[in-house]
Amino acid sequence: MRYSREHKQETHDRIVKKASVRLREKGAHGIGVADLMKEAGLTHGGFYAHFDSREALVIEAFAYAMDRSMEHWRKLTGEVAPEKRLALIAESYLSTLHRDNPGHGCSIPALGAEIARESPKTRKAFAGKLDEMIEALTDTIPNMPRKAARKQAIATLATMAGTMLLARIAGSSELSDEMLKAGRDHANEGAKRESKVAAAKKAKQN
Repeated sequence: MRYSREHKQETHDRIVKKASVRLREKGAHGIGVADLMKEAGLTHGGFYAHFDSREALVIEAFAYAMDRSMEHWRKLTGEVAPEKRLALIAESYLSTLHRDNPGHGCSIPALGAEIARESPKTRKAFAGKLDEMIEALTDTIPNMPRKAARKQAIATLATMAGTMLLARIAGSSELSDEMLKAGRDHANEGAKRESKVAAAKKAKQN
């Protein structure tokens, strides 16, 4: 039976979506092609009708996950005052809900260490999406020169991802909760400090 182009694209998207969840839950090497196809309700044999390789699926799956994270940030901050956006993202990111649901969370703490050991092609693709995330965070920082805002965005993302990784290692515990709170406080303090510096520079120029 020949399927329409639309049907093939819908199937392709379903595989990517399922894979993005399972990869974040199990890791880049924690689940095989056969299991991923089964998750999507398809046979192993149909895999290469959609992807040239397993690597191609991994790249699409983590790109999908990172796009969803950025979309979540945009929705979360859409109706919020500019100066409160970065703090709100940190609050949402460093939550017990995100900690306990890696399959539907950020790819960086879930897959970052593994991606760093992957092929140059995979790392390049991940780095491209990582840069997009940094730019998305930079856009949430008002009243600051772009270069300084980007620097703050990088520091905040590193704090959030590193804190989440440590919190997941500690599991659901008081230590884990303590880590999440410390990460939120640090991210908020950094944002406030940079805003004060920017305001002082602006006042001095005037």
